[in-house]
Amino acid sequence: ETRVAELLKNPLTVDDAMQIALFNNRGLQASFAELGIAEADLVQAGRMPNPGFSFGRLTRGSELELEHSVHLNLIGLLFTPFKSEMEQRRFQSVQNEVAANALKLAAQTRKAYFVAVAADETVRYMKQVKEAADASAELARRMAQTGNWNKLNQAREQGFYADAVLNLARAEQAQIAAREQLTRLLGLWGEQIKFSLPERLPDLPKSVDDLPDIEQTAMAQRMDIAAMKTQTQALAKSLGLSKATRFINVLELGAVRNSSNEAPTQRGYEVSLELPLFDWGGAKVAKAEAIYMQALNRTAEAAVNARSEVREAY
Repeated sequence: ETRVAELLKNPLTVDDAMQIALFNNRGLQASFAELGIAEADLVQAGRMPNPGFSFGRLTRGSELELEHSVHLNLIGLLFTPFKSEMEQRRFQSVQNEVAANALKLAAQTRKAYFVAVAADETVRYMKQVKEAADASAELARRMAQTGNWNKLNQAREQGFYADAVLNLARAEQAQIAAREQLTRLLGLWGEQIKFSLPERLPDLPKSVDDLPDIEQTAMAQRMDIAAMKTQTQALAKSLGLSKATRFINVLELGAVRNSSNEAPTQRGYEVSLELPLFDWGGAKVAKAEAIYMQALNRTAEAAVNARSEVREAY
């Protein structure tokens, strides 16, 4: 907040605007929270499942029977390394997504900044045009009164004046819209929206950069593409896990101790296994395959769109 206040004291440069957006945009701050959520899931996936404990007390006449058992989910324990690997990939995907959001916000802010400054210049220019139209219309009116100007020429000047007034109104509306767009990206409100901008755009570059490999660069560096690739790889791992556990959904091992006041204490163990009589896991595997193909096609679509976007931007 202190840094934002310092930057707002002077007319904003494009670098100042991008810095404020990265500091102050609440949508970006919300996406940062995704990192904490993904990290918590990663830590949770690396921990052993909690054991369960059950206690029973049974009576039959004067006979009292106490039953204690401790059980542990073996499937959850055996597949803990796989779950950790999947969550690690998801965490990397979220990191790429958050970085992509930051870069996207910076690019949007840069564009909105130049649009807002250009809108201010356009309004100043349109005001000059209107002032000239005012003078021309007044001159035409006076000359028409003295008989030195015909009605056709006067009508032309009045039409020029009407166009100037309309263009100024449109420019002022565009100025408001451009400034509000920049304000939203900067996350400003209250007294902060009174920020000032420079009076003119910077000079154009003397030459255009030659970028022959922009498509390859986009494929290698764009964070959104990297995030989708990581997500698709994680889903592929998940599909393999789904096939491995299609028949064994629940496998628990328990230690049992029974005691009775009329018989010696019983000790032993029990294994609980879900029988695949009605559900053989086919739907589970089919769902995983469909989700994977969905992610694969979306990743391909993102790659095609990214190539088009960088060509268009260049």
